[in-house]
Amino acid sequence: MQKRLLIFLTFLLIVISANAQKWQNGSFYDVKGSKVPGQIRLYPSGKPPIKDEAFIEYREDTKSAAIKLSASDLRSFTVAQDSFVVAANGGWSNYELDFVRVALNTPLRLFQANGGGGGDSGFGISPGVGVGVGGGTGGLGGGVGGGISIPIGGHGGGGGKGAIYFYGTNTANMKPISNQGFIDIMTEVMADEPEAVEAIKSNKYNLGNIEKLIAYFKKLEAKSGSQ
Repeated sequence: MQKRLLIFLTFLLIVISANAQKWQNGSFYDVKGSKVPGQIRLYPSGKPPIKDEAFIEYREDTKSAAIKLSASDLRSFTVAQDSFVVAANGGWSNYELDFVRVALNTPLRLFQANGGGGGDSGFGISPGVGVGVGGGTGGLGGGVGGGISIPIGGHGGGGGKGAIYFYGTNTANMKPISNQGFIDIMTEVMADEPEAVEAIKSNKYNLGNIEKLIAYFKKLEAKSGSQ
C-alpha cells in the first residue's frame, strides 16, 4: 500500500512540476515600451541571468530558441490571462527585482506575489513590505523605466500557501494587506461593485479565500459591463 502511495505521489509531483514550467502564449513589454508577442515560461529552471533578479523564459514560437529575460529587461509581461509588472524588493522577495501579478486593475490596485522559496528559478518570495521601481508614465506605473497599460485578466494564478497580497495605485507605493485591515482595504479596492463590498463587510471573504473574492468581483464587473 505504501509503495503504491509513493508511486502516486511521485507521479503527481512530476505532473505538477511539468505544468508549472509549461510554455504559454503571452507577450512582454521591454524597457523601451515595445510589445513583443510570443510564448513565455513563467517558472523556468536554472540560474537567473542576473544574480539578484527574477526572470522568465521567452520564445517566439515552438520552433524558436528560448532566451532568458531578467526583470531589468522588462516593464511587464502577460501569460495567458495574467499580467505581471516589475517591482523592487522591499523585504518580500529573495531578489532585488521581482515580478508581481496584477490581480485587479482598479483605481486602488491589487497586487499578488507568489509565496515560496526562491533559489535559482522563477519567483522567490518571503513575507514583508513591497516597494516598487519608478513612478510610471501611465497605465499601471511602477515598473522599471515607467509604467505602461497592459491587459488584466484573472487566470487564477497565485492564492496558494505563502501568497502575499498588496494594495496601491502602483508598485512604487504598494503595501501588504493584513487580516486586520482586510475589510477596509478591500472595500476600497472593490468600491465600484456594491455587491462585492457587502460580501466583504459580511465577512464572507478573507485573505484565506481572496482569490474567490477576486473571481466574484470580476464576475460582477463583467455583468455590469454587459448592461
